[in-house]
Amino acid sequence: MENLKLDYYFKHIDEFEHKEIFNSCTYPWEALAKVNSYLEEKIVKENIKINNAKVDEFVSLEGNYIIGEGTHIHANAVIQGPVIIGKNVEIQSGALVRPGTIIGDNCVVGHASEVKHSVLQNKAKVASLAFVGDSILGKSTRIGSGIICANRRFDQKNITVKDSNGNKVDVGTDFFGAIIGDSTRLGANSTTLPGSFIGAYTWILPTIQVRGFIPSEKRVFPVSSTRIEENPKVELK
Repeated sequence: MENLKLDYYFKHIDEFEHKEIFNSCTYPWEALAKVNSYLEEKIVKENIKINNAKVDEFVSLEGNYIIGEGTHIHANAVIQGPVIIGKNVEIQSGALVRPGTIIGDNCVVGHASEVKHSVLQNKAKVASLAFVGDSILGKSTRIGSGIICANRRFDQKNITVKDSNGNKVDVGTDFFGAIIGDSTRLGANSTTLPGSFIGAYTWILPTIQVRGFIPSEKRVFPVSSTRIEENPKVELK
C-alpha cells in the first residue's frame, strides 16, 4: 500500500500550522477522520474568533471559527463553523466554507466555490465555481474553475481505494473525496471521483475525469474525438 501512504503525497507537513492532525497517521483518510475532534479542541483552547482579518459586508459567520491575521473574507461569503482559516487567506465573494474545514496560510477559495470537511495546506488555491469535499490538498495545489471533487458514491457505500497490488481498501467512511499531492494542478471543469489519489507535481489537464490512483510527476491529457454529419437547413425561431 505504498501508493496510498500519506508521505507519498505531502512533503511539507512540517510547515503546516495544524500538522498535529497528521500525527500517527499512515494513510490520509486517517488524518481526515481526526479533523472534527481537532477543530473542537483547538477552537476551545485558542478562544479567538477573528484576529485582525478583514470581513466585508453581508458575510455570514456561523458557529465556532478562527480567522487569521491578514485574511480577507469578501462580501456574501458564508463561513459555517467549526472551521479554522489561516493567515493571509482570500475567501472570495459568494464562497461557502462548511464545517470541518481547515485552511492554511496564503490560500484562496474562489468566487462561489464550496469547501466542506477538507484540509487545504499552505498556498493551496481553489478557483471559482468549484466543489472540494472531504479532501486533502497539498501545499501549493491548484484547483481550477468548475472542478468537482466528488465525495460520495451513488449507492452511498463506503469508499474503497486500490493499493499498488490491486487490492481494495475500505477507507471506513461513505464520504471521501480526493487526496491531491503538493503542487499538483487540476485543469478547469475536471472531476475527481470519490476515492481519487493524485500524486505530487502532477498536472491534470482540463475536462478530465479522474478515478483511482494517478502517480506523481505525470501529465494527464484528455482523449477525445469528434464526428461531423449532415444537418438539415432549418430556420430557427
